[in-house]
Amino acid sequence: MDTADRPGDEAARAADSPLVHDFGLLIKTATRLEQRIDSALRRECGISHTMFEVLIRLSRRPGEEVTQRVLADDLTLTSSGVTRLIDRMEEAAVARRVPSPEDRRSVLVEVTDHGRSVFLRAAEVHAQVVERYFVTPVPPGDYPRMTGSLSRIHQALRDD
Repeated sequence: MDTADRPGDEAARAADSPLVHDFGLLIKTATRLEQRIDSALRRECGISHTMFEVLIRLSRRPGEEVTQRVLADDLTLTSSGVTRLIDRMEEAAVARRVPSPEDRRSVLVEVTDHGRSVFLRAAEVHAQVVERYFVTPVPPGDYPRMTGSLSRIHQALRDD
């Protein structure tokens, strides 16, 4: 029997294709990096990586009114997922819900003073992990090309 005719050979070739391999490498790398960041933030700051992402969003423009819906869209979470996340953040005293002054049906989310302190420490921890595992392994000349390529991929996905 010719090897091209053996059952599973075509599937094996597809599974070993460079595109499958390269994309799998991207996903594994991103997942492991996120796990490292999450572990470091939990250990050193008492918050998850997702909470850190919320604190980034809430700290980026002080005074900006941010609803749970906006957070859900920004973080690609469901409305119930963001509700549970903000519940945990309120329990940790890093964020709080406040009524919207313009729309009594809306609830805004804001960072607390404690949350700002936690965020500043978490930003340091995050930077250390990213530097060690995302920046340092890449030759300096390749880093701008890599981030530029990631930006173009991100834009293509947003535009489509």
